[in-house]
Amino acid sequence: MEKEMTVYEDLQWRGLIKDISSEDLIEKLNNGKITFYLGTDPTADSLHIGHYSTFLVAKRLQKAGHNPILLVGGATGLVGDPRGTGEREKADAKVIESNYTKLKAQVERLFDIKCVNNYDWFKDVNYIDFLRDYGKYINVNYMINKDLVRRQLEIGISYAEFSYMLIQGVDFKHLHDTYGVTLQIGGSDQWGNLTTGIEIIRKLTGEEVYAFSIPLATDSQGKKMGKSEGNAVWLDIDKTSAYELYQYLFNLEDSMMEAYLKRFTFLSKSEIEEIMKQHLEAPEKRIAQEALAHEVIRDIHGEEEYQKAVEISRALFSGDIKKIPTNLIGKIFANVDHIVVSTEENIVDFLANNKICSSKREAREFLNNGSIYINGEKVTDLELVINKDVALEDKYVVVRKGKKKYFLGEFING
Repeated sequence: MEKEMTVYEDLQWRGLIKDISSEDLIEKLNNGKITFYLGTDPTADSLHIGHYSTFLVAKRLQKAGHNPILLVGGATGLVGDPRGTGEREKADAKVIESNYTKLKAQVERLFDIKCVNNYDWFKDVNYIDFLRDYGKYINVNYMINKDLVRRQLEIGISYAEFSYMLIQGVDFKHLHDTYGVTLQIGGSDQWGNLTTGIEIIRKLTGEEVYAFSIPLATDSQGKKMGKSEGNAVWLDIDKTSAYELYQYLFNLEDSMMEAYLKRFTFLSKSEIEEIMKQHLEAPEKRIAQEALAHEVIRDIHGEEEYQKAVEISRALFSGDIKKIPTNLIGKIFANVDHIVVSTEENIVDFLANNKICSSKREAREFLNNGSIYINGEKVTDLELVINKDVALEDKYVVVRKGKKKYFLGEFING
């Protein structure tokens, strides 16, 4: 029988602890009822898969009886945090406010976490009072020795971004005073910001509070899963459909499967070990990827959306394009050759004129050989007319040449 791990042991086994501010925190995680917080800045209108594993840590702690609070940084989002690679673009206040509203709704729906906005307590702060009440307690040498700041100093850092960690430290102090927060969690790149809050609270109150950091979610090349890296997979179903999320997870590399199952699911140790055993025996079946996709999509979007994603994948594999919801056609075939269709044409002309086939002669050969499919149906009729009558919802014409080569035709007005 599987021995039940403590909360801390489970987090360690899943690879979700990088740094911890004090060994005293371990017992509190295992036995106490901690009010803790995590934060994100509203630089986008949705969380992405890089955020997801951090939010799952909050969910794990919540299941263990701890009380989570999410801070969405309406104030810090306007300032920008150091990335170690260069200054962020100046944020638009209206966009930040809109993003906050959307993130708040998303987090409350997905994770059932209380959400606060640091703009609410920073908007009326007097600058002189801020420097006197907090700036006096944090040494500049302390700040420039933090990893991201030190790296960005080499290429230049604004005073605004340099001040970010002090603002985040004040956030911790405010949440400690207002809600009794004694723990902050965050990604490992936030460690300097996390510990600044501990330092401010210790110096101003003499009380001990805690922090632990979580290793960043990365792909097999060590590239961060996040918006700033250009590979974001969004948790908003309108930005990344359940099908797209399914394909992303299903196509992840075998070498990452055990780590991802630990990080992104609530499956037990014995369940993950059994999945990996089956996966290693028949890796071509992608058993681990399927299990990962099922757990993640079900948690984010529900079982029904997972089943739809599987059905769409099967439809694509079988060529039954008409089973795919029309509103997803554009996304699913976003990376294939795109054809703008403005007039009706004979199938032979259509194939040749749009470079699907190199000539009319080749087009006739492919048609006669049964190697052309329109919206999943084999076409052998050389007189077929491509018009809105054959399009899906009068808009899309999905062309398949041979076994795998796809093209997407889209009718424009006219």
